[in-house]
Amino acid sequence: MPSSDAEAATALKLQGNKAFQQHDWPTAVDFYTKAIEKYDKDPSFFSNRAQCHIKLEAYGYAVADATKAIELDPAYVKAYWRRALANTAILNSREALKDFKAVVKREPNNRDAKLKLAECEKLVRRIEFEKAIEVSDPPSAFEDLDIDSIVVDDSYDGVRLGNEMTQEFIDDMIQRFKNGKKIHRKYAFQIIKAVRDITYAEPTMVEVGVEKGTKLTVCGDTHGQFFDLLEIFRLNGFPSDTHAYLFNGDFVDRGSWSTEIAFLLYAYKWLRPNKFFLNRGNHETDDMNRAYGFEGECKAKYNERTFKLFSESFSALPLATLIGNKYFVLHGGLFSDDNTSLDDIRKLNRHTQRQPGQQGLMMEMLWTDPQPTPGRGPSKRGVGMQFGPDVTKRFCEKNGLEAIIRSHEVRMEGYEVEHDGRCITVFSAPKYCDTTENKGAYINIGPELKLEFHKFDAVPHPDIKPMVCFASPRL
Repeated sequence: MPSSDAEAATALKLQGNKAFQQHDWPTAVDFYTKAIEKYDKDPSFFSNRAQCHIKLEAYGYAVADATKAIELDPAYVKAYWRRALANTAILNSREALKDFKAVVKREPNNRDAKLKLAECEKLVRRIEFEKAIEVSDPPSAFEDLDIDSIVVDDSYDGVRLGNEMTQEFIDDMIQRFKNGKKIHRKYAFQIIKAVRDITYAEPTMVEVGVEKGTKLTVCGDTHGQFFDLLEIFRLNGFPSDTHAYLFNGDFVDRGSWSTEIAFLLYAYKWLRPNKFFLNRGNHETDDMNRAYGFEGECKAKYNERTFKLFSESFSALPLATLIGNKYFVLHGGLFSDDNTSLDDIRKLNRHTQRQPGQQGLMMEMLWTDPQPTPGRGPSKRGVGMQFGPDVTKRFCEKNGLEAIIRSHEVRMEGYEVEHDGRCITVFSAPKYCDTTENKGAYINIGPELKLEFHKFDAVPHPDIKPMVCFASPRL
């Protein structure tokens, strides 16, 4: 390889580093990719691109790039570290454990690595223990829950909640959350139980129209960014009898106000069950909640039972919403089998399986992603798969759809229209994890069923760091 190619590649790497420092992960990936095309013998090119993939949650790609860096230089510590982080993210704890051990062996004084190694060892032991005691049909978390017997003492300074949700309670709850306060444990349990009962009775695919004089707003991931959720309502209007909302999964994890978002969305669902809709996301699952903060947040702010109740309520959520017979809305994306139809979704009994598992329709609905090339490919995340524009076209034509609307991925402009207009991604967590310089977005749909895209910026919030965001070592 001529030295000029290596020099040109290094210059591209430096441009990638600059984009990374500006938190523009997609541009950084492009520069590192061009550097690799020029010269593919430098492990830092692959390791740096792996770090970008981690930021973009493309953990499968990150594992592949870190592995290539290690093949080029078996002593390259950053590559072991990044592969460990990526495997941790997709819950491959045993593989991550090997790499954390490799880092500590090479850098015995690395405190961060020793801490991560200890955490990973603890997690692996916990997984093995839970597997050993696992029962096939665990009892309901709501069993023996006597909400009526819980007393709200006189010192509670918030609005009281009776047997029905009220706008007054919601307004007070929003203000409490803004001030760093909690709602009473009794009210927390009431809200979760009410919404669990409502959503359990809904079909796996909810079918809604948009009546004259009303509109429906579709929002993507909010990930515990409570103050940005309030910004959506400030800009676009709060839920009302004439303004319906659909939140397309991933309400919780990562951000530090996941319980606040969950309680607010649930309260609106209880208040207006036919005008407020919730689809399940891949982060409304036990494994993800343990790894990305929601379980810990529930225990810290309320108690362990609160998490168990939320967990069971998450498994009751619908998996998709069909809007006006034109837009199929689900968190992840399409399927490994072209024969899958909307009728298959209608018939899917989500109540027989609380967690999505590693295969099947539920897993695909929560985890898959679009790709620009035709056909299907391995997942960049390391979970699920990817589907091309031809897959989307066939699904839409077969089912009489105009487009699918999904979330699940950061988009720098808050949304993206792909696959010849048939695949739309909307993401509603701007400045994701306080590190990505992305906008948020939401989609308004009126009676004519036309899509109206709106972008918005992140707003200031109290200085509490996201509960789980990967540290980014210097490139």
